[in-house]
Formats: sequence, C-alpha cells, structure tokens
Amino acid sequence: MPVYELYLLLRQMPRPEIVSGVKRMAEIILDRGGVIRSINSLGTRELPYKISSQGLVHRTGTYFTLEFSVPPKNLEDIDEEYSRDVDIVRRRIYKIEDEINVPKHEPCTLHEELLPPVYRKDVQEMLAIAARKKNPKFKYNSGLDYYPFSK
Repeated sequence: MPVYELYLLLRQMPRPEIVSGVKRMAEIILDRGGVIRSINSLGTRELPYKISSQGLVHRTGTYFTLEFSVPPKNLEDIDEEYSRDVDIVRRRIYKIEDEINVPKHEPCTLHEELLPPVYRKDVQEMLAIAARKKNPKFKYNSGLDYYPFSK
C-alpha cells in the first residue's frame, strides 16, 4: 500500500474535543482498511489569514499531520468523509514518494570537494542542463524580415 501524509487544520476547540476529533479522523482511515504510521501535533496557532469553513470564520486553528497507508481506491472515500466533518477547516492528502524512486546521493569524497567547481561532476551536470535550455530544439523562422505580431 502506498504511504500518504494528511495535513489537517482543525478549528479552535478545547483539548478533549481535539482529542476526540483526531480519534474520529483516525477511525475513518482504519475503517477503510488503512494503517496509521504516525500522528503529529504541530500545535495551535494563529492562521495567516481568516478562513471560512462550514459557514464559520476561523482565525486560529490546530495543525496535525497523519502519516498512513491505505489502498488507493479508498482514498477518495476518506477525503469525502473529511469534507463533511465540521471540525476540519482545511485538509490535504499528499502521496509520499517511494524510497525506490528517490535518487540516492553518492557519498562525496574530499578529493571531489577540493576540485575547482568547473571540474566537479554535479556542476558539469548543471552546466549541461543550462546548455540544453539555452539552445532550444526549434528556431523561430518565418522567413520574414520583421516580427508580424508587433504593432
């Protein structure tokens, strides 16, 4: 099962209600066949701007992150359940990239670091990317001596 990360912004509530709200969010994931890996509270903070949700205007909120695994077909049901919850002001679900797809960095050596930047492998790769972007694959050539779209 893929790993997802859920960012939650809950409305301002007393602590016991926040705990019951987070339990309710976790139960929704568990009922859909998911496994919760971690729950992190980022605390209660002032919002950067006022947010209206469920007919109310919110100026403070409690931030949470949940890391979980769930079958992809159940992800839409989870998001729909969260959209109907009155305690949630904002929510976003992101897929965490697999470790297989993430490029692994090769350990650098002191010899490579002491080379001038022009001779380093990573700098040469950046220069090659810049050269490709500098020389486009096509040229604008209409055969005219002037640009036809200027006034």
